[in-house]
Amino acid sequence: METSILDRITLIPDVCNGKPTIRGMRITVETILQYLSAGDSSEDIINAYPFLEKLDIQACIAFALKNLSTFKNDIQLAS
Repeated sequence: METSILDRITLIPDVCNGKPTIRGMRITVETILQYLSAGDSSEDIINAYPFLEKLDIQACIAFALKNLSTFKNDIQLAS
């Protein structure tokens, strides 16, 4: 049975206040997405956190995409 890349994302109440983390470690999906949105590459992040793997970064993106697809946006954009 093939495991999903999303299996790398864990929700543990006692770790990082229950925020989604990578493989139960104390680094949140949010942190990785902040690095990516600031322009850091996957390689930059892995250099800063050598215990991470490229699939961890991809899992964060996949997790965000999955959650975005179910998000109802009530924010009005300026015209």
